[in-house]
Amino acid sequence: MTINRQQHWENVYRAKQEGETSWFQPSPDLSLKLIEATGINHGDAIIDVGSGTSRLVDCLLTNGYNNISLLDISSTAIQATKKRLGEASDSINWLISDVTEFSLDHPIKLWHDRAVFHFLTNEDDRIAYIHQLKQYLPAEGHLMIAAFSPEGPKQCSGLDIVQYDTHRIQQTLGQEFKLRESVCEIHLTPAGGEQHFNYFRFLRIN
Repeated sequence: MTINRQQHWENVYRAKQEGETSWFQPSPDLSLKLIEATGINHGDAIIDVGSGTSRLVDCLLTNGYNNISLLDISSTAIQATKKRLGEASDSINWLISDVTEFSLDHPIKLWHDRAVFHFLTNEDDRIAYIHQLKQYLPAEGHLMIAAFSPEGPKQCSGLDIVQYDTHRIQQTLGQEFKLRESVCEIHLTPAGGEQHFNYFRFLRIN
């Protein structure tokens, strides 16, 4: 059965408050640590794909980053984040789109994805994602992807996912991306469950 991704995520964000979702983080500490490790400048372009209602944007703004695009398929999630940010939302570039289809008018220095890529179980969708990635992230750009590890769940939010270790993610992305760092994280859900993630930091080399 084909899932309408947009409708699925609209339903999720309409049904649950921010802190009720299994992926909620009061502070995305590991993402912030890996972003800082890239050494990018505060004015460099960052995109958070599948931003949802993540607090990453709040932390990036607080830390001085000022060229941020947020992409999510759910307009409900985008509106909730805009409301939370208040006047600061005016400084953000907002994109409501599927990650495989969005368009930007500028290149990106850092692409951040916490738990979008692992939902792409169809090879054509993965190919489309990587096409978008290569279109907007030039050589010397930084890529961060967090996905469920082989020790993690096989489903999330009622959807199947693809688990990734370093070999599988490198094989999927191709040799244009050089793995700089891989970190395991056990995420504790608001309900007290454990989810095993792998965070991968890449540099695009050509």
